[in-house]
Order: sequence, then structure tokens, then C-alpha cells
Amino acid sequence: MTELKSRNFKRLYKKEIADQKLRENLRKATIQASGKRNDSFSEVDFVFLRDEAKKIKQESISHLNDLLSQFEDNAHENGCTVFYAESPEKANAYILDVARKHEIKKIVKSKSMVTEEIQLVPFLEKYGIETVETDLGEYIIQLAGETPSHITAPAIHKSRTEIARLLHEKIGIEQNDDPAFLTGEARRVLREKFLSAEMGISGANFLIAENGAVVVVENEGNARLSTSAVKVHVIVTGIEKVIPKFSDLRIFMRLLGRSATGQKLTSYVSLIRGPRKEKEKDGPEEVHIVLVDNGRSRLLGTDHQEVLHCIRCGACLNVCPVYRSIGGHAYGSVYPGPIGSLVTPLFFGPENAPDLPFASSLCGSCTEVCPVGIGIHHQLLSMRQEIKPGSKHGLESFVFRNFRKTMLRPGRYKLLTRLARVFSSTSIVRKILKGWTGYRDLPQLPSRSFREIYKSEGGKG
Repeated sequence: MTELKSRNFKRLYKKEIADQKLRENLRKATIQASGKRNDSFSEVDFVFLRDEAKKIKQESISHLNDLLSQFEDNAHENGCTVFYAESPEKANAYILDVARKHEIKKIVKSKSMVTEEIQLVPFLEKYGIETVETDLGEYIIQLAGETPSHITAPAIHKSRTEIARLLHEKIGIEQNDDPAFLTGEARRVLREKFLSAEMGISGANFLIAENGAVVVVENEGNARLSTSAVKVHVIVTGIEKVIPKFSDLRIFMRLLGRSATGQKLTSYVSLIRGPRKEKEKDGPEEVHIVLVDNGRSRLLGTDHQEVLHCIRCGACLNVCPVYRSIGGHAYGSVYPGPIGSLVTPLFFGPENAPDLPFASSLCGSCTEVCPVGIGIHHQLLSMRQEIKPGSKHGLESFVFRNFRKTMLRPGRYKLLTRLARVFSSTSIVRKILKGWTGYRDLPQLPSRSFREIYKSEGGKG
């Protein structure tokens, strides 16, 4: 069901990295996001919170089946219907059946990475059901006919001028790139969608086993409208989102907003316990919870189990030098960046994304900012070894083998570094390394090595 373009990573990244405007947009946005994150964590003990969150996720994933069973029992008691979907096909078919049962023609949908993963929107529209994204970023890329470029900021690759032009062309508003104006106009259009929709779809940030509650975290209020102003609410989420206790939520709430957007707390945190009760004025008549597996359970008990700890904050994308240069679309998957380079081959099979684990400098920045302590760059290195790069990355293997030999032989090292200083500024070298120098400067080597300087100074400080 899910269409992946990850096999074409080499072709995609070459196209994206050549887009100077894209790189400028990405660099500005990600540096700003990382700065806000760092500022917000200056007020709390990040290491303590991360370690606590890691312990909770380790417990959750280690006892996943038991916690899912407990969550399902409590959700049923709250009046929800729970459906376990092994594959995207089963999840989509179930949601279509719910829509047909109620003769649904229009759906409003809040942000959900899992619905992107299973390609729910194009599936429903194929059957004549209009499905409108109501998160502003998601709405923008839906109008553009694109997929998200970032986990938490879907339209991060677009400038406000580009967004203004798009909204002018698609919904006929005045071409004005003032953010407040654009937001107001989009809100006006979407409000009509909320009022006329019969069904709402959302994701979930956490599932609480202890009481069967679903936690939805957002900033725009669109998720709350998508879940409370409709007749039927369908929650689509991965099975790994379950946590044991309601008290565990306080740790994640202090981490998620800061990691994702640099906020102490997001604007809206909704706890959904079931359909509208008899004396309640708003809320849906039915709540369906679709728990999607799609390769997740295969990771249980493996060396990659900790990848399921991810809370989809997007912090690792903002610090990744590769993501900053090529953006999310180059990855050919709904999950871009360092975590996407793991999730995509693990969920969909390494044969469908053989190059993604190599789309990393292994600098470790992703691991450093991860709020649940996933060793992302270690996991990427492990994935590389599993994929066996020798057959498909022969040149890279050759380079690293010879690099090792050079570093172990002082005479060879001296000769090659001397030659590098002589030839590094020549046009021949730049032509050979055009894949590098086409988008960045070649480092200028000093005229003398440290050893030469040290020797000329007589070994004195």
C-alpha cells in the first residue's frame, strides 16, 4: 500500500541539494528551532528528564503486549472501539468501513504521521470521501500536492512568500505574505470545513494503559475541533505509543514541547476518554482507535527495539547537517532525517531504503538531542553493517580501507598529506571532487604541516 521513493535517494538528494533557496529556508528554520530548544532546556534538567523518559519507554516496549491489552480493556470500558491493524491495508479498510457505515462524505483531519505512513488521505479520496488536513502546515502541503518535509513542521521547506503565492492560487486569497494574515485566512476557510464535516481523524501522542485515555498534543486547536465537533472520531496511532501510567505523562510533557518547538508546554493537551456522555454538550457519538503495527512488532527483542521509543519530536532533524542540506523530500519517505533513516528501512524493509542509513555524518548530534535517549547514530552504524555496504558502496569501502592503511603508516601519511597540500587548490582536484565542491567550499590546507613547523622550531613550545 505505502509508496516509497527511498530507493531513489541518490537521485532525490542531488536534486534537492542543488536548490539554493531550499537550503537557505532549511538552514534558517532548523537553526532557529534548535536555538529555541536549547533555550527552553536551560531551565530544566534535561539529562534527568531524558533518563526518566528512557526508563518509561524501555518498560513500555518491553511489556508492549501486556500494556496494549490493558489499554484496550480500559478503552472498551470507556466506550471506545479498538481495532488492531497489522498492515496499512487493514487500517485503511477499517476506517473506510466506518465512514461508509455512517455515509460520511467529508472528513476533517488533524496532524498524524501514522496516517501519512499508511497513505490514508489518498486512499479515502479514491472512494470519493473528501479529507481535509486542518493543521496549517499539513493544509499547505496538501494544497501543494506534496508530502511533509519535517515531522513536526511539514512545510518547513517553504518560505512565507511561497506559501502566500500558493494560498492565492489555490483558495483565492489576496497575495500577502504577512504570517498573521495568511493564518487568519486559512483559519477562515478551515472553519467552514469543521462546521460541515461529519467525521474527524486524529493521531495520538500517547496511549495510557492505566485508564485507556488517548493523549493528543497540539498548538493550533485544530485537533480539538477535529475530535469534538464531529459525529465520529477515529484515532490512528502506532502501537508503540502506549505508556503504563497517567503519572508518566508529566515527564513527556516537559520534554516533548521543548524538543519539538522550544515551548515549555504546547498550547493544547487533550485527554480523550471516549465518546460524548449523556449530559455532555460536545464530543463525538463514537470513538474508534486504530492501532497500527506495520512492522513495529518485528523489532521487539531485536537490537533495534529502542527505535520504538521515538516520540516524533523532530529534534534530531533540526541538528542534522544532512537534513539541513537536502530537506525531508529527498528521503523519499514520510519519516525523514536521522530517525527516518532508521524507521523507514526497519518498518518497510532495508531493500526499500538501502541508502538511508548512509545518509548521515555520524556526528552524534541526533543522539545528543534525543529526549528519550535513542542512540540514533549507533543504530545507523549498526544498520549499515547489516545492509553490508561492500556490494553497493564499493568506492566508499575502498576509500575507508585505504584511509585506515594510511593512518597506520606514518611514511605513507606524510607523503599523501604533502601531495594533498600541493594539489588541493588545483582545478584538477576540484573537478574530481565536484560532487563536494559544487555545493560547498573545499577546505584550504595549510602550507606546512604541524610536524614541519615543530621540526623547524627545534621541538620547542
